[in-house]
Amino acid sequence: MQSAKGRRKVGSTTAGTGIDSAEKLDELLISSAICNGEDLGPFVRKTFGTGKPETLLHHLKFFARSKESEIEEVCKAHYQDFIHAVDDLKSLLSDVESLKSALSDSNSKLQSVAAPLLSSLDSLVEAQTVSKNVDLAIGAVTHCVRVMELVSRANQHLQSGNFYMALKCVDSIESDLMEKTPSSTLKRMLENRIPAIRSYVERKVNKEFGDWLVEIRVVSRNLGQLAIGEASAARQREEELRIKQRQAEEQSRLSLRDCVYALNEEEDDEFGSGHEGSDGGSSGGGLLGFDLTPLYRAYHIHQTLSLGDSFKQYYYNNRDLQLTSDFQIAGFFIVEDRVLRTGGGLISKLEVETLWDTAVTKMCAVLEDQFSRMQTANHLLLIKDYVSLLGVSLRRDKYHELLLSDCRKQITEALSADKFEQMLMKKEYEYSMNVLSFQLQTTDIVPAFPVIAPFSTTIPDCCRIVRSFIEDSVSFMSHGGQLDFYDVVKKYLDRLLGEVLDEALLKLINTSVHGVPQAMQVAANMAVFERACDFFFRHAAHLSGVPLRMAERGRRHFPLTKSQNAAEDTLSGMLKKKVDGFMTLLENVNWTSDDIPQGGNEYMNEVLMYLETLVSTAQQILPPKVLKRVLRDVIAHISEKIVGTLCGDLVKRLSMAAIKGLDVDIQLLDSFTENLTPFLTDKEAREMKKAFIEIRQMINLLLSSHPENFVNPVIRERSYNALDYRKVATVSEKFRDPSDSIFGTFGTRGSRQNPKNKSLDALIKRLKDVS
Repeated sequence: MQSAKGRRKVGSTTAGTGIDSAEKLDELLISSAICNGEDLGPFVRKTFGTGKPETLLHHLKFFARSKESEIEEVCKAHYQDFIHAVDDLKSLLSDVESLKSALSDSNSKLQSVAAPLLSSLDSLVEAQTVSKNVDLAIGAVTHCVRVMELVSRANQHLQSGNFYMALKCVDSIESDLMEKTPSSTLKRMLENRIPAIRSYVERKVNKEFGDWLVEIRVVSRNLGQLAIGEASAARQREEELRIKQRQAEEQSRLSLRDCVYALNEEEDDEFGSGHEGSDGGSSGGGLLGFDLTPLYRAYHIHQTLSLGDSFKQYYYNNRDLQLTSDFQIAGFFIVEDRVLRTGGGLISKLEVETLWDTAVTKMCAVLEDQFSRMQTANHLLLIKDYVSLLGVSLRRDKYHELLLSDCRKQITEALSADKFEQMLMKKEYEYSMNVLSFQLQTTDIVPAFPVIAPFSTTIPDCCRIVRSFIEDSVSFMSHGGQLDFYDVVKKYLDRLLGEVLDEALLKLINTSVHGVPQAMQVAANMAVFERACDFFFRHAAHLSGVPLRMAERGRRHFPLTKSQNAAEDTLSGMLKKKVDGFMTLLENVNWTSDDIPQGGNEYMNEVLMYLETLVSTAQQILPPKVLKRVLRDVIAHISEKIVGTLCGDLVKRLSMAAIKGLDVDIQLLDSFTENLTPFLTDKEAREMKKAFIEIRQMINLLLSSHPENFVNPVIRERSYNALDYRKVATVSEKFRDPSDSIFGTFGTRGSRQNPKNKSLDALIKRLKDVS
């Protein structure tokens, strides 16, 4: 029994032990969850599910009690910090009170000091405002004064009749001043008066123009009568001259006495002077003058008023009415010709032609009506004579304009067909037709054929065109029996050469010349044109029956000067470009070398080889004077390139050997120019040497023992007059001995300086002072 009881006790003990272990495990889990802040929901549900919440409550209370100590410690720490902060604030309280009192004192002092300053500042602002207002007022008054000055000046011009200046003043006021005028009253006055002034000027000018229209009707009538009378008198003098010439020829043929017909000095003077004074000045109407000033004044004023087109139409309409009502053809068109040439576009050539067609139509109708009524032969001849005189007076301009237009087309075609090659002539008749017929030969000896001319086909083609122009002009002018017409033929020949041919040659040179051979051929052609122009004027004088000495007296300069200069400039420019290609070899020169090139530098040898080849070719084509001018330009360009290289960035330092090498180069160039003496005079040879005088004098200066002499005015004028002191300073600085530099003086401090180097240093210093 006892043993059984004992076994049961043991079993119950073991079971109790297992229950305790499970409870301890739950307590540990709950404690861990509470400490870790985990979710206690599962534990609460389990506890209430078993019906034993005491354990959970016990642990929660224990956890709360364990945290109370921590909370207390934290509160104690925060309390201590709060106490310290309060103590700190109490210690700052006295400082804050002292700072407050100091700020109060400073504020009081600032207020006491700033109050007068604020008052002064207010006064200053007020004064500045007043000053600004005064400045604005002064500016406004000044502007108004300027406006009133222009207004006063415009009034003075209006009173004196100087309408153009008055309009300029008004335009200046309107464009520059009126919008900025501060006075509204003055501005309104200007806006009202400016249009009124323009209307007044327009009315006055139109009245003057109307008076001129009335006056020119009378002048045209007298002018036409005088022109017809002068033409008739000239024809009568020419007829008398022809009779005298015929009598002299008959006497000479019958050998009654030896006599040669010649004009006496009085007649020469009369012919040479012509009627130059009859078309000069503002009168421009022969012995009877007419004034175009009112017309041009009115036109100019209307242009200023931006009414130029309307005035031109008004002028044309009035003149058309005068032509149809008065029918003063000769005087009318003499006036219109002057207006066309000097009116600045007041009337166009087309409008003049329209007026002429109107006049011709009416004149033909009148003549037909009058011819049908005439019954006397003398009256018919008299009318025919007057009509012939009218044609001589008026229609030559139209004919020559058409002739010039035709020649312009022919010359353009002839120049466009030129191949820029020397002309080959195989037969004598070709030489006679292309050279002798225009007197282009330089010698009377007929060459052996075939012969190559120095000019191209352009020369004979253009010569034929000009000769045909001269012959057609002479034929037209002599058609009415007039003999004294050389001045007219010469006038239009000058226009043909100076306007048509010269402009065509300029266009050819600027557009079609693309190489040295072409440029050389054109330059050669221009030299031949000089002889051709002499022939043209002699031929015109011969056909007009004028002695050559009188024709030479009226000769002007060469009419193709522009194209001649352009041809030579083009050839010179192309040769310079060729030479520049060889001058690039200057980059290969060793400017600090100690060895002197005995045969000259490479660039100079190449340049001279090209120039020698060029001269041998050019001598066959170009005249010596043209070749001389072109070569002089090229040689001067070579000198400029060398000097420019010495002064440029390519050359950093110059040695004595390099300068002596340049001296050899210039000696070679000098020898080349001396070889040109067979076709150069002594004076021309000296001028050729002057082309490279700048580099020659530069080398002489650098090689001289006393370079400082350059600053001596007498020596510079005699020996270095072509040198620029700035270039001399640059080259001398590069030529200075490097041993004389700052770093070179350490090794030569005790030695004596070279006298030449000393002189060169003095020169450099003097030139820097001058700069």
